[in-house]
Amino acid sequence: MSAAESLALRAIEKRFGSVQALRGADLVLAPGEVHALLGENGAGKSTLVGIAAGAARPDAGEIVVRGQRLTLDSPRAARRLGIGLVRQHPSAIPALTVAENVALAAGWRPVPRAIERRVAELGERLGLPVDPRARAGDLSVGLRQRIELLSALAPLLDRADAAPILLLDEPTAILAPAEAAGLLALVRRLADGGAAVALITHKLDEALAAADRVTVLRRGETVLTGSAAAQRPAALAAVMLGGAPPADPDASGADTAPRVAGPVLARALELEVEREGGGLAVRGVSLELRAGEIVGIAAVEGNGQRELLRAVAGVLRPAAGLLDVAGPVAFIPEDRTSEGLIGELSLTENVVLAPREDAPWLRGGRINWRAAERETAELIARHGIRAAGPRAPAATLSGGNQQKLLLGRALAQRPRVLVAENPTRGLDVGAAAEIHARLRRAAAEGAAVLLHAGDLDDVLAIADRLLVMSRGRLLVPPSGADRQAIGALMLGGG
Repeated sequence: MSAAESLALRAIEKRFGSVQALRGADLVLAPGEVHALLGENGAGKSTLVGIAAGAARPDAGEIVVRGQRLTLDSPRAARRLGIGLVRQHPSAIPALTVAENVALAAGWRPVPRAIERRVAELGERLGLPVDPRARAGDLSVGLRQRIELLSALAPLLDRADAAPILLLDEPTAILAPAEAAGLLALVRRLADGGAAVALITHKLDEALAAADRVTVLRRGETVLTGSAAAQRPAALAAVMLGGAPPADPDASGADTAPRVAGPVLARALELEVEREGGGLAVRGVSLELRAGEIVGIAAVEGNGQRELLRAVAGVLRPAAGLLDVAGPVAFIPEDRTSEGLIGELSLTENVVLAPREDAPWLRGGRINWRAAERETAELIARHGIRAAGPRAPAATLSGGNQQKLLLGRALAQRPRVLVAENPTRGLDVGAAAEIHARLRRAAAEGAAVLLHAGDLDDVLAIADRLLVMSRGRLLVPPSGADRQAIGALMLGGG
C-alpha cells in the first residue's frame, strides 16, 4: 500500500446469482486526483463503487482505506471513513424535505431551522442551490440529483481529520453544458484540496478533460489503467467494447436516408400544463410534430419540459389550450427504475404491463403467459438485450439493457407518436448509439418522435429540429447557433 493511495480495491470479485459482475477488478484512488472509471453498461462500474461505499460486500479481494485493510459492511461505515457515493439514480426519500434528506445522510440533529440554514449555506458554497424546505418528491430528477450531491458531500466536508473520498456515478448526465462545467470545476476544486474522486461517466471527452487518470472495466475485469493525458476517445471506446471503436449503427439502410416530414400527428396551441405540486410549468406553448421527424427539446431540469412531454404522451392533462395527438402514443419515462420497470417482476411481466390493443398474449380478457413469453423472447432477440431469458427479473439487467427493453416495449406498440424522456441517460457509447438508431428507424418508418435529453450533445446528435425550453416557454434557437449559444438559451431564456 502506497502512502499516496486514499482507496485501493484489489482483485475484487462479486457474483449476483448466476451473473459474475466483477472478476478480479482493481481500482486505486489517490488524494488530489480525479480518476475516471469507464466501461460499457454491465461492465461492473456501479458494482465496484458500490462495494467501495459499503453498499455491497465483495466475494473476494481486499479493500484498503488510507493504509488500513478493512471490511466495509454498510454505507454508514463507509461514510464514517469519509467515503461518499452519489448514485446514478436519485434515492432521496420523497416524503422528506431537501434539508431533512441531507441531515439524514450527514447524521445531523433534526432541528428544522438549523439544518435548513446549513443546507442552504452548503448549497451556495458548492454551487448547488436548492430550496431546503422543498419536499424531495415534488422536485424534478435533476433537482433530486442535487440532493444526492449535497447528501454525499455534507458528512465528508464535516470531517477535519481526512480528505474525503467521493464516488460519482454519472453526475453530469442531466445537466446543461454550463452546469456540467460548473460541477466538474467543483470536483476539481475538491481534488485540489486533497480529495480523491472517482468519476463514472460515459462521456469520453468529458472524462479525458476532467480526469487525471482513467481505469477501464470490461465484463468485470480491469483492462486498462493509465494517465488521462495519454488516452484518445476512439482508443478508449475500443478498449471498453473489446474491439474496434463502435461504428455508427445508422451507416447504411433506411436509418440514414433523408427523412421528409409528413403530416402533422400532434399539435399543441397555447398549451398550459400545471407543475406537479402547483403552479404553471408550461406557459402558452404552441408546437407541431410531423410524421418522420425527431424533435429534440433542450432544457435544464425544472423548466417545464417534463410536463410538456407528459402532456403530449397523455400522462398529464393540460390546464388550458388545445392538444391533439394521433394514437397510438408510446411513452418512455426518464427514470427506468422507478417509472419504467418494476425490478422485482420478470421481463415478461414488465412487457405485459404496457398498454397495447393488439397484444398477442390477450385472449378474451385473459393473459396467455406462454404467448407473452414468446413475444418477450422475440423482443430480447430483436433489440440485442443481454438477459438470462424472459423470466429474468428486470432488476438483473444493466441500465443499458433495461433501456433497450423499455424502447423495445414502446416500439412494439407501433406508435404514431413516440415520446422519450432522457432515453440514453447513463448509457455507454455503444448502447446510446443503438438507442439513437432505433429512434431514427422509428421516425423513418413514419412515427413522430419527441424527446428531451439532459445532455445537450445527445439532443444535437439525433434531432432533426431543435427547440429550447426555458421558464415554461419554447424558444427557437437562431439559425447556426452553436452549443454555447444554445446552452445560454437553456439557462437564461435569451
